[in-house]
Amino acid sequence: MAKNNPRAKKPKAKNNPTAGRPGRGGDDRAELLAKIKADFDDRLARMAAEPAQWVEFIDHVATFGARYSLGNQILLLVQAEERGIEPRYFLPYGRKDGSTGWKAHKRYVRAGEKAFKIWAPIKRRPTEEQAAEWEAAGRTVKREPSGRPAVQVVGFGLANTFELSQTDGEPFEPPTVLARRRVQRRGNGPQLLVGGDPTGVFDDLVKLIKDEGYTFELAAPRTGYLGGANGVTVRGPGVQVVQVRDDVDPAQRTKTTLHELAHIRCGHLDAAAVGENVHRGRNETEAESVAHIVLRALGMDSAAYSDAYVFGWAGGDMDLLKECAETVLRVAKQILTDLTPADGTDESDPTQAGPDEFDPAMIDLAGAAAIEQVAA
Repeated sequence: MAKNNPRAKKPKAKNNPTAGRPGRGGDDRAELLAKIKADFDDRLARMAAEPAQWVEFIDHVATFGARYSLGNQILLLVQAEERGIEPRYFLPYGRKDGSTGWKAHKRYVRAGEKAFKIWAPIKRRPTEEQAAEWEAAGRTVKREPSGRPAVQVVGFGLANTFELSQTDGEPFEPPTVLARRRVQRRGNGPQLLVGGDPTGVFDDLVKLIKDEGYTFELAAPRTGYLGGANGVTVRGPGVQVVQVRDDVDPAQRTKTTLHELAHIRCGHLDAAAVGENVHRGRNETEAESVAHIVLRALGMDSAAYSDAYVFGWAGGDMDLLKECAETVLRVAKQILTDLTPADGTDESDPTQAGPDEFDPAMIDLAGAAAIEQVAA
């Protein structure tokens, strides 16, 4: 494969992720932010109204192993659709010293390629007044042992990133969750199918359930708490147990176990707030969506969608759908991180926030107070 010479002169206005930043007019910037907000709201509305749109969304999330926040998932999805491409992996152009982005992988963005926009975290130390305002609003503020606010994500700004197909250079295989786990657990060799379950995560899932304070039991159908279900999670006075049928195939056993872990991690067993009506359809949709994302990221397609994908509970409510999507992304990303501790964020990608960082979808995407233009 031909390689671009990293020393060759390139049109900086095209390839430099910071190029054009100072010169962007106020009207152009306002128009861009308005379009991003409109696209975000439109996609949420379609997801809230059409089950097929939700399935498409979680498939997109699974492709990237729940790597991106809700705001960035939708932003990248919309841009990819506009360009008619199937995205595989994104990184920024990279710093001059070659320590980040595509430069760190010895790949170079081709001249003339148009960057994708992404919300990148802005990190700085908030003032004590800002920290107090955030805490009063229920937002967690990281503090140093002395009590002083620590350097942390304070907002998000638009930055440039590029898709693998826009680059040339050294061979590159996207570091999927499946590939990272295979190297970490089994060495860099072929992964054998064991008992019909290609993921090999069943024992790890059981451990995560036990770490949450639950006992785990394989039980015969219609015994214990199972009834006619494949799996059940029960929490009450003197009991915290997850039961899964003992007569299903290993792949189904893993999926059901993951589904029950998702119920726990999503908070479905927590007592609902006074006056809150938590629809069972939403709970099942969240748990099934988390299971689908995690299993797809680990190499097992659980495309047998259940009735949980019928959004009767959403009723077109965008705010409710947004809460559901944020919960699914947060829980799927954390489970994948737990299953592959060495995963985390890509150190060569400074646009990425950690799995527990503030989500740009939680702010008004067109709010000037929380948005700045930042370099990738």
